[in-house]
Amino acid sequence: MPRPVAHLANLDLNLLVALRELVRERSVTRAAQRLGVTQPAASAALARLRRHFGDELLVREHGEYVLTALGAQLAEQVEGVCAAAERLFAASTDFDPATSEREFTLVMADYTIMVMGEALSRAISKAAPRARLHVRLVRESLSTEYAEGIRFVDGMVAPPTHGFTLPETRSAELFRDRWVCLVDADNPALDAGQLRLRDMARLPWVAPYYRSNPNPPSVPVMRQLALLDIQPRIAVRVESYLSVPYFVTGTDRVALMQERLATRLAAQMNLRVLECPGDPEPIVEALWWHRQYEEDTAHAWLRRLIVETARRP
Repeated sequence: MPRPVAHLANLDLNLLVALRELVRERSVTRAAQRLGVTQPAASAALARLRRHFGDELLVREHGEYVLTALGAQLAEQVEGVCAAAERLFAASTDFDPATSEREFTLVMADYTIMVMGEALSRAISKAAPRARLHVRLVRESLSTEYAEGIRFVDGMVAPPTHGFTLPETRSAELFRDRWVCLVDADNPALDAGQLRLRDMARLPWVAPYYRSNPNPPSVPVMRQLALLDIQPRIAVRVESYLSVPYFVTGTDRVALMQERLATRLAAQMNLRVLECPGDPEPIVEALWWHRQYEEDTAHAWLRRLIVETARRP
């Protein structure tokens, strides 16, 4: 029988912070140090959490603590909940970036980090030297988690093809790119001097975040392959854009990549960047946020900084 919904008024919200440190550290001693409390106090918090959830959360195996299945599930959620609570209580009509210690959480793909990560890091460090930045990498399940997850982060950088246009979201375009093909410089398919659609159909593929038969395709590369009417023979699936070239070089494989990323990485390997046959869509990367942050002064400052940084030559 499911437990009744717990009301906030009946909860000790200090347990949220205790839960975060316990699942982070997987050690009562280290969690106590992080919390600034005694070890018995941290043990008492763990006991209360175990009673509340009806689960051990942390169990000892081979001399160390590991998370139970529920503990692992809570570990994924508690970071976002604590970050959202911290942003909520840090909200103010007065925001001074020079003195603020607020933590901002952004979700990005490694491709986006390569394009604008360094410039954004420098811009935040210069304008808000005491502020903290938490960057979470995009996961394949991002599109399915998006509707709820957007509430617990300051922003996500992703293309509109993820289906992120929801009534409670807002967005601002950051930059554009285009799709190109990446192949090994010695790939026999290059004997014709160019890559043709029939070459792309017969060659093995390296595909990031690929899932078979999604309807509609939510991953950008899958969407482009569908538009080109190519049923790819996937040789390697990876959960990263940056790892793609390493599985193309020295093989006859082919991959679709963002031009900014492909040209930078191809220069470091024996790879060639080629025009993509057909008519692929342009790549549009946007910043997405929940409307609840629309009037948050600090959030508005962050949005302006990200947009200005992304659009800077």
